[in-house]
Amino acid sequence: MNKPHKQTIFSASFLPDFLPGRLAVFLMGFFIGFVLIFSSDAFAESSDNQNSSVQVSDSYVRTVPPGQKNTGVFMTLTNVTDSTKSIVNAKSSAAEIVELHTHINEDGMMRMRQIEKIDIPAKGMTILKPGGLHVMLIGLKQEIVEGKPVGITLEYENGETQEIQAIGKKLQMKMPKMGMKH
Repeated sequence: MNKPHKQTIFSASFLPDFLPGRLAVFLMGFFIGFVLIFSSDAFAESSDNQNSSVQVSDSYVRTVPPGQKNTGVFMTLTNVTDSTKSIVNAKSSAAEIVELHTHINEDGMMRMRQIEKIDIPAKGMTILKPGGLHVMLIGLKQEIVEGKPVGITLEYENGETQEIQAIGKKLQMKMPKMGMKH
């Protein structure tokens, strides 16, 4: 009698002979999946560096108490090119309006003002921080949760865009020390 010939769909000839066929295929699939997952952007150190000319680090968005509708986004911007780069706009689905802001001293009072652009000098760094330059989220459409990312799109003067994830962060307001004199 003739025995039916088994058709080989997949050959794992590089695997050791002592592994049964299905186990060898399973292990190889597991290994390929493992490599693909851990080499993907999902596990990259930061998803903030998609625009190679400006690197974004330490991006965060300030959490706010319930009912407060505005907050700020802060980050460090590093320009690795030989020319100044300028952010001219920002967008986020987390807010109705997104603006570029700074603080100015006006008649002895610090006031927040919208600005046209944020410059990052050639081979230099610009820090967006509380009390200085920042991205303002106005009319929040979602709660900003500590430790959870908020998507922000930065738009540059040359038309490039850069998607970043700013992490919700609770900031403690520091009260000035006041000495008491008796």
